[in-house]
Amino acid sequence: MPSVAPPSGRDRALGHLRSLLTDPQVEGGFINEQDVADAVGVSRTPVREALLILASEGLVDLEPRRGARVAALTPRETAELMEMRGLIERFAVQRALAQRLSPHDALTEVMRRQDAVTAGLDRLTFEQARECIELDREFHQTLVDAAGNALISRNYAALREKQVRVGISALSIGPSRWNAVTHEHGAIVEALRAGDQAAAEKAIDDHLSITLRTILTGA
Repeated sequence: MPSVAPPSGRDRALGHLRSLLTDPQVEGGFINEQDVADAVGVSRTPVREALLILASEGLVDLEPRRGARVAALTPRETAELMEMRGLIERFAVQRALAQRLSPHDALTEVMRRQDAVTAGLDRLTFEQARECIELDREFHQTLVDAAGNALISRNYAALREKQVRVGISALSIGPSRWNAVTHEHGAIVEALRAGDQAAAEKAIDDHLSITLRTILTGA
């Protein structure tokens, strides 16, 4: 069996930067190439290569003589992100139920892991919020993957950094939002379990619209 090549310096820098970009507090700030290089253990060249990839994805803006600035998500971009997610997730529901491949059991397992993170907590640390949102992203990715369309799954996965950043911003209002997210996810799962396409699509729309309102209004 052929050995698997270790990740390149560029790929390691890219992974580090993608994790960094999930933090809402970095929006609008500049990335220090040397700090990233030191953290990853590479020269600055792989870091610059990684930044070029992120710039092509619209995650950073490269400014002459100033460096890479983390692109902020405007209210319009946030609304468009939610609209795109809704289109993809509703399609996934239609396709999964048509093929009798409802992912409700897999989604229930993700929810169980979500509950384990927040059990007994009155407030979330940043790292706990990040873990919750990574699981939230896994919940929705699992739903999308149930459509069985690899191209759609890959494109949805490419939204990860923006989704996590948006999700952490939504959780910043406090644990009450996470409790609401759990309830909203439950509605999606129960509709899928019942094979009710209309109810599942409505639950998705409700969940995404509430999340968007929370981000834009802070309530």
